[in-house]
Amino acid sequence: MKDVIIIGGGPIGIACALECKKRNWNYVVIEKGALTNSLFNYPKNMTFFSTSEKLEIDSIPFISKNPKPNRDEALEYYRRVATSNQININLFEQVGAISKNNIGFEIRTNKGEHTTKKLILATGFYDIPNLLDVPGEDLPKVTHYYKEAHPYAMQDIVVVGASNSSVDAALEIYRKGGNVTMIIRGEGIGERVKYWVRPDIINRIEEGSITAYFNSEIIEITENEVVFESPDGIKKIPNDFVVALTGYKPNFDLLNQLGVSQSDDEKRLPTYNTETMETNIEGVYLAGVICGGMETHKWFIENSRIHAKQIATHIETALAE
Repeated sequence: MKDVIIIGGGPIGIACALECKKRNWNYVVIEKGALTNSLFNYPKNMTFFSTSEKLEIDSIPFISKNPKPNRDEALEYYRRVATSNQININLFEQVGAISKNNIGFEIRTNKGEHTTKKLILATGFYDIPNLLDVPGEDLPKVTHYYKEAHPYAMQDIVVVGASNSSVDAALEIYRKGGNVTMIIRGEGIGERVKYWVRPDIINRIEEGSITAYFNSEIIEITENEVVFESPDGIKKIPNDFVVALTGYKPNFDLLNQLGVSQSDDEKRLPTYNTETMETNIEGVYLAGVICGGMETHKWFIENSRIHAKQIATHIETALAE
């Protein structure tokens, strides 16, 4: 039996592992994909909003050649932190069933079974997209993830959303020769869009380089068109690809299996102690973005890396009893 199992091998999961290692606990990280799988799936040219210092974990320096690091630099940094510190991590292991017993927790995965006294959920939110729930969303031309612009050159592209990811995708595709239309449910470009990018997208829309329909929603996707409702009524436009960057959500299934309670409103905020990060289920802790439920913009690396020390401090007391 492990002292601690951490589900999720992102930056916060790695930070939790470092705290376990310092205390010589018998622990393991279980990650369903590659190391820092969410960061790996970010767009290739993505630049972080935060500086490198704010992305550091365990006071290990993150040296970047840019004022704000990019995806590749972050992947290199967290990989080196994990390998240099010989973090015990099982990659490409998918958690299926998870339950509490009288001595701890049982976890079944696609590769075997584990038992542990304490459990940390650091699963992030990037793996489960918020769906449009419209006819045609399952067509091959629709994606909820954006990697790079090249495949969309000389094509009619609809980008859904007005967040950082949507704006970055729209600008990159436009500059690689794609004909970009943005369909946006709100009245304008999101206020949280990176301050050095927001004027760029607004100017491209105003000059007509990128078409934007505000207060609009897609109602159907076909092989050759996108049908949407706008303030001027139902519209149809030619379309080759839809990049629906409508946000993502945490893995609520794991919370539900364990009995972690959540708020009844649309935010679905999980219950936990803000000092110890322990949930209403004794021995289950939350770390990172999962703490925000559907409010995925509230937690990120720089303000949740402290969770690792909070959790370890509480577990240290519990294991000593």
